[in-house]
Amino acid sequence: MKTLSTSKSHGGIQGVYSHASEACACDMTFAVFVPPQAADRPCPVLWYLSGLTCTHQNVMDKGEYRRLASELGLIVVCPDTSPRGPDVPDEKDNWQFGCGAGFYVDATQEPYLRNYRMYSYVSEELPALVARDFPADMARQGVFGHSMGGHGALTLALKNPGRYRSCTAFAPIVQPSTAGWSRPAFEKYLGADDAAWRAYDACALVEDGGRFPEFLVDQGSADGFLNEGLRPWLFAAACEKAGIPLTLRMQEGYDHSYFFISTFMDDHLRWHAERLAF
Repeated sequence: MKTLSTSKSHGGIQGVYSHASEACACDMTFAVFVPPQAADRPCPVLWYLSGLTCTHQNVMDKGEYRRLASELGLIVVCPDTSPRGPDVPDEKDNWQFGCGAGFYVDATQEPYLRNYRMYSYVSEELPALVARDFPADMARQGVFGHSMGGHGALTLALKNPGRYRSCTAFAPIVQPSTAGWSRPAFEKYLGADDAAWRAYDACALVEDGGRFPEFLVDQGSADGFLNEGLRPWLFAAACEKAGIPLTLRMQEGYDHSYFFISTFMDDHLRWHAERLAF
């Protein structure tokens, strides 16, 4: 692992790091905020997964999480959203696919299967590195994210309910197998048989027996992607049918931006801290 930068913030350390990833077959960059409490004891780990076109830096610069994470004693890990590099296949004119749009799946189709293994990266490889190199209490992990990253957070929680104690999302893509901005990417990464897509679709995972203790989802009512891409009511219906508690908050007048995310970031951090406290 290589340290790219460290800065003191709210008594803790915001760092940016890179490493050679086996899962993605390229160098990957990620950010970690370590609160001051970590000087005395391992701290719970909260994973933030970013959305389309983002890197680790968007939430680090605009998410406004460090003040409260420092107060609550939370390590916050922010992975990148996809593999990157000159040898990574990409569609540079398509912001909904390729670099910046890994969708947190493990691709099975050429030419993407060598690099686009973001599910394995965020669920296995990067956690192992964090456990090794940071003062992290890996018995207390939570996951959250925005948009494509909200989709990733929901699916990670539903597929690994014994690993994560808490899960929240900002404006998640809840049914990417039918949403217009994700369905083409799923076909390219996972093949034409949409039955294989269900393993990375939060609504389908619930329908197929996936369970998690409870979810918090915030969604802006003025989000331009609400009706065609996000559709949180589909996840609400799936959770209600399955008996999974879901707190879905429609936030009047908010859009899809980090102005929305930063407004409700404290609520999400407190939600996770309560469930990671024991």
